[in-house]
Amino acid sequence: MAQRRQPVSACVKGQLVFLGTGTSVGVPVVGCDCPTCTSTNPRNNRTRCSVVLGLPEGNLLVDTTPDLRSQLLREGIGIVHAVAYTHEHADHLFGLDDVRMFPYYLGGPLPLYCEEQVENRLRRSFDYAFRPKNLDLPAGSIPHLEIKNIAAGQEFSLLGATIRPLRLLHGRCLVVGFRVGNIAYCTDTNEIPDESWPALQGLDVLILDCLRPRPHATHLSLDEAVEVAGQVGAKRTLFTHMAHELEHDATNQTLPPGMELAYDGLRLPLT
Repeated sequence: MAQRRQPVSACVKGQLVFLGTGTSVGVPVVGCDCPTCTSTNPRNNRTRCSVVLGLPEGNLLVDTTPDLRSQLLREGIGIVHAVAYTHEHADHLFGLDDVRMFPYYLGGPLPLYCEEQVENRLRRSFDYAFRPKNLDLPAGSIPHLEIKNIAAGQEFSLLGATIRPLRLLHGRCLVVGFRVGNIAYCTDTNEIPDESWPALQGLDVLILDCLRPRPHATHLSLDEAVEVAGQVGAKRTLFTHMAHELEHDATNQTLPPGMELAYDGLRLPLT
C-alpha cells in the first residue's frame, strides 16, 4: 500500500447524513414527466438510498449505491472508514468500486461489514477486487477490501460505537437494519419480525422504508409505514427509499406530527 495520504475533507463526526433517499431507479425517473420528476424543489431529487454516520472514530457508510461518488462529493465527505450493508440488491451494492481511494487514505483495506449472502454477491459481482494477486496492484487501481461477517441480533463495536443489527424482511430477501445509539435505520422492508421489535424501543429517531401510497410486495406503503412508525413510537420518524409518487411537500402535509419525509443532504445529530 502506498504511503498514507489524507483526503481534502474528512469526517462528519456526530452527524448522520442522508446521502440518498430514493428508490432503486431514483427520482427523477428517466423518461418520466410527472409533477415530482419535473419539480424544481430540490427535495424531490432523490439518489439511491444510503446514509453516512459520523462515529467517534470515523465515518461509517451504510450501503454503496450506484450514485456513491456524486453523493460523497455533494456532501463534502472525503473519507469512509468502514461500510455496513443492509442487503445485496444492486441499488445498495453496485457503487462499491467508488471506494477505491479510501484504502489509499487509510493505509490498509477498507472493512466491509455484511451478512454471508451479501458477501457472496460482492465476491461474484466484484471478483476482481478479491483476487489475492491484485493486492500487489497500485493503491487506487482496485478496491482493497476486507469482509467482516455480521449477524442480525449480534452487536459489534466499530469506530468507537456499538452497532446493533436487526432483522428485517424485504419480501423473501433478508435485510438488516442498524441501531446506533437512539437512532435506527430500517430501509427496504415490508415486515419487522417479532424478534426485532425490542431493538426499536426508546428511539429518538426512526428512519423507515416508505415506497409509495400503493401497496408493494417488498416495501412498506405510506399508510403501512405510518402505522409501523406509530407502533414504534420514536420521537421523530423520517421516511426514506421513496418513489416519485411521493411529492415532498404535499406528502409531508398529510403526515401525523413527528413524521416527515427525509431528503438527500439532510443531517441529524447522532444521539
